[in-house]
Amino acid sequence: MNETPRPAAGLPRLTVIGTGYLGATHAICMAVLGYDVLGVDVDERKIARLASGEVPFFEPGLPELLAKALESGRLRFTTSFAEAGEFGDVHFLCVGTPQQPGSDAADLTYVDAAVRSLAPHLNRRTLVVGKSTVPVGTATRLTGVLQELAPAGTDAELAWNPEFLREGFAVDDTMRPDRLVFGVASAWAEEQLYAAFQPILDLGTPVVRTDLATAELVKVAANSFLATKISYINAMAEVCEAVGADIKDLADSLALDDRIGGKFLKPGLGFGGGCLPKDIRAFAHRAEELGVGQAVAFLREVDDINRRRRARTVDLVRELLGGKISGARIACWGAAFKPNSDDIRDAPALDVARTMHGLGGRVRVYDPAALDNARRAFPELRYGESALDVAEDADVVVLLTEWADFREVAPDALAMVVKHKRIVDGRHALDATQWREAGWEYRALGRA
Repeated sequence: MNETPRPAAGLPRLTVIGTGYLGATHAICMAVLGYDVLGVDVDERKIARLASGEVPFFEPGLPELLAKALESGRLRFTTSFAEAGEFGDVHFLCVGTPQQPGSDAADLTYVDAAVRSLAPHLNRRTLVVGKSTVPVGTATRLTGVLQELAPAGTDAELAWNPEFLREGFAVDDTMRPDRLVFGVASAWAEEQLYAAFQPILDLGTPVVRTDLATAELVKVAANSFLATKISYINAMAEVCEAVGADIKDLADSLALDDRIGGKFLKPGLGFGGGCLPKDIRAFAHRAEELGVGQAVAFLREVDDINRRRRARTVDLVRELLGGKISGARIACWGAAFKPNSDDIRDAPALDVARTMHGLGGRVRVYDPAALDNARRAFPELRYGESALDVAEDADVVVLLTEWADFREVAPDALAMVVKHKRIVDGRHALDATQWREAGWEYRALGRA
């Protein structure tokens, strides 16, 4: 950990390449912190929505900050890389790195395209900073591409600054992060990064200064650890089911050990979203390419455990229904992969809902934020307007995303609309004793 050096004179002007979840959040928050920011994207519709004050995804607190940033005049949006090259002193790469179709590898198409589009417009000393999650070794390769295509040559430098955003908490994670990682190849690049984060550093945020390869590894290593912890407690849930033990009590006991802690030690349906699943797969794939696949071979089992939780949740529903899902009315609470998000990428909730629909279940889905995305992606499913709406005449209710809206539903209120008082708590979000005392058949993964 390093001392904070003196920043460059004045605040640098920032561009943010890519205005999806990561990029839009970064651009908006940095403008609110006092930087002049230019958001860049090839998607004209996305740019138009942001420029008009509309955040194209659900994230608490971000619409209000976008309005503030636009009103200040410090935030603008464009589709022009020429304008970006002329404007920016520090350019942040925030484009997506999805999983390649038919492979576990990361798709770097968008990262490569961003660098190749920006580089020809870099005519002076400037810093390009990767924030996207990439396989280790990408930064070194992109440095060569950047300096070959940029008129500034070696005066165009590359650094890596991995992001650690949690959906639903992205504003806090951007403006008050628990750490910043600066992967740099020169003292000048480090100085530029300090200047580009000065208001955040003034809060006392710890900084780890490292090389490019280590900075690339930090994000995938962190996500792999978190995924492993989640799958570990879910593996214990499988054992608990086999012997009649209670996974909640086991998890609570482990959480009191300060060497282990309770974060990410909650049993249930498992992880999803656009980061953990594809990141652990890409990490394992890259390790195999480097000849060290055995070192992270356990991540394949982590992934398998996670997938099994979805199938086991369907099994619990089937058991409550007497062995047959076909024809049963099933209320699914949740579509997003986690609460406080409208992200349905690799969402366990929708995976379970679609499986039960495929087995002949009469499935209805409700989610407080992700309904529009779910309808577009899976029009074959039926949807409702509230938790109680989809539960009307239901043979079983299945909680799949732990929104506060669902945790706050009273057992007696729900009993008024369902056909049978049966509930599967896929997220261990409900008080089992309260529901059972209210006359409900309550089931959860890893509990008797």
